[in-house]
Amino acid sequence: MKPAYSTAHGAAYCGDSSELLHSGIGRRIRGKASLILTSPPYPLNRQKAYGNKQGQSYLDWLATFGPIFHELLAEDGSLVVELGNTWNRGQPTMSTLPLRALMRLQESADFYLCQQFIWHNPARLPSPAQWVTVERIRLKDSHTHVWWMSPSPTPKANNRNVLTEYSAAMKSLLKSGRYNSGARPSEHVISDRGFVSNNQGAIPGSVLSYANTGANSGYHKYCKSIGVKPHPARMPPSLAEFFINFLTEPGDLVVDPFAGSNTTGATAEQLGRRWVSIEKREDYVAGSKGRFAQLIEGERTPTSV
Repeated sequence: MKPAYSTAHGAAYCGDSSELLHSGIGRRIRGKASLILTSPPYPLNRQKAYGNKQGQSYLDWLATFGPIFHELLAEDGSLVVELGNTWNRGQPTMSTLPLRALMRLQESADFYLCQQFIWHNPARLPSPAQWVTVERIRLKDSHTHVWWMSPSPTPKANNRNVLTEYSAAMKSLLKSGRYNSGARPSEHVISDRGFVSNNQGAIPGSVLSYANTGANSGYHKYCKSIGVKPHPARMPPSLAEFFINFLTEPGDLVVDPFAGSNTTGATAEQLGRRWVSIEKREDYVAGSKGRFAQLIEGERTPTSV
């Protein structure tokens, strides 16, 4: 099958992920993916344009991909899945369906759970509106769960690639070379040199805060220029960048089987990784070309992720 479009480092395909990953595309990349980074359709109560499933059918559907993903991954590869929250219909209570779906996916292929992350979106609109802005009995739902799994307990990973800038206090400590060492109430004992080494940055925590904004982005402008609607649930490029830097090296293969607007592919392209993306809807695939317009011959509007 020919890709819908391609670049120097990757290719985007239009079709059903299950079918394509069982066909020639899947066979060509079997055992070669260093990272599968994806955000499958959420199991929302309200039907979205991208065709989300619900209830038990969602659990069964997502679990079928576990063995497929296991076959695609290299021995030291990683699977990173971001999945949003769901509220029970007509109630100010949350559903456990997303967590059960992620557990079913993990169990379906006996993946190791390497670490759980929280993606906090400070720009998230107040929702669900009925309980947050109308009745005022809940706080806005501003985070989603991100699970990092692998066929191996020791997949490729390097937190030196995702260090953050030191705080002002840490910079001051490094400058002075003095630290309040000794025992702590937690029974940890801090050596007198334990925190005075400059490691070029701080190790991030497992709560990742990235605002998902960009209503005036080049992607939106491109979609408007060709007359298609932007994907309504886009992964922020900063989140994709974090995991690609953390879990892969330049030249590695990154796969997104539920590509949507293809943030994963565009970020992988920018970071010098090879990539393959699959999206079922033709209009979303057409719009995602806007993320690569400067790289695809004949596209009219240069844009960026």
